[in-house]
Amino acid sequence: MTLSNAELERYARQIVLREVGGVGQNKLKAARVAVIGAGGIGSAVIPALAGAGIGRLTIIDDDVVELANLHRQPLFDEADVGQPKADLSATFVKKLNRHIGVRPVQQRINADNAAELLADHDLVIDGSDNFATRLAVSDASVRLGTPLISAAAVQFQGQVGLFRGRPCYRCFVGDAFDAEDCDNCAELGVLGALTGTMGNFAALLAINALVGVGEDAAGKVHLFDGVKLNWRTIRIPPDPACKTCA
Repeated sequence: MTLSNAELERYARQIVLREVGGVGQNKLKAARVAVIGAGGIGSAVIPALAGAGIGRLTIIDDDVVELANLHRQPLFDEADVGQPKADLSATFVKKLNRHIGVRPVQQRINADNAAELLADHDLVIDGSDNFATRLAVSDASVRLGTPLISAAAVQFQGQVGLFRGRPCYRCFVGDAFDAEDCDNCAELGVLGALTGTMGNFAALLAINALVGVGEDAAGKVHLFDGVKLNWRTIRIPPDPACKTCA
């Protein structure tokens, strides 16, 4: 895989980085990433990955744009209300970077279809807003052997973690949250700037993992407090009773 002159110019500020270079940029071009959710997290992840030159993006979201989304989802504007987020996000990507492929999937991902939708990807980034979806995505990622980045934001609190098989996301949250009726930002609220912070951090973690920058961050969750403005990192121990990865 080679980079065209236009790509070399477009990605010049990344390629000049010692940790990336031409080899790293080609790794990004070859990468296939699935993004679950084009909401607050996805609205930061998708432009960052498209701008970085990820070769193929799959955007999975069954929702349509609502007016209440716009304070945290800058992919969309008022004229988009009522239209599918997946299709609009794909259109945004095509306008931003003609060198990458994008496939919108206007479908709700669940335990029945997750493995099929996520197959043939090198990395999954989950920015969905409920534990049932997150656990279905995590379980499928473990079965497929695909690394998963899980990112979440609610109120002023955010978290991002990379899971590579074992421990898995289920080791982190357990089995108690399989129900669809868990709390989400619609009930609890969320600051728009927080979702952008967590989404961009997730994109950075993804790029580092795909290129091989720094040490492997798998099994760690990065927690951000938007009130105190501080980060802390915790390591997730494998759950010996985990029904997915044990």
